[in-house]
Amino acid sequence: QVQLVESGGGLVQPGGSLRISCAASGSITSINTMAWYRQAPGKQRESVARIGSSGSTNYADFVKGRFTISRDDARNTVYLQMTRLKPEDTAVYYCYANVSPRPPYWYDYWGQGTQVTVSS
Repeated sequence: QVQLVESGGGLVQPGGSLRISCAASGSITSINTMAWYRQAPGKQRESVARIGSSGSTNYADFVKGRFTISRDDARNTVYLQMTRLKPEDTAVYYCYANVSPRPPYWYDYWGQGTQVTVSS
């Protein structure tokens, strides 16, 4: 079994910065794509940023230039550094990972979410 546990969410003022983390644990042989999604109240879950096993990244237009995704494969951890935060960034942020517990199988896993609130 694989678990994803997010941490680092909280309350931040507009214009501020925050870093959230997601650590994968359990039966893991390798991890392919890792990503962050978010869901605001009354809205659908949306993709924020993705990072492949090679380190290639992809960002939603609304976070380009403000958010940076990175990963530490030795720790099975993905990070999201968020800067110049706006009230509209307020949401529950979910971690995603495509994990192989044993070859040749791959499964999608989700974290439980961490709340990020941007407010003065």
